[in-house]
Amino acid sequence: MNSRPLNPYLLAGVGITSILLLASKNNRNKVQSLAVKMKGLLPDRFLNDTVPEEKLGHPDPHNIEDNKMVDEGAMYSVNYYNETVQQ
Repeated sequence: MNSRPLNPYLLAGVGITSILLLASKNNRNKVQSLAVKMKGLLPDRFLNDTVPEEKLGHPDPHNIEDNKMVDEGAMYSVNYYNETVQQ
């Protein structure tokens, strides 16, 4: 019995097929128009690129990693200002 997984062969086949399919400009245009049509069929909740608003303006004082990141960001601007003024 063959104990090799088929995933690498399937991925190679899909890659080679897509290269051959997209080799001509006519086929590329067809695939692009198909992708635009499929994107139009998706519900808006999957296409929404907004930032989640649950953490905006309400930092958790017990979230140490987030507070350290904010502190480092604030200190970066202070250090940059001090270096430019001292030079």
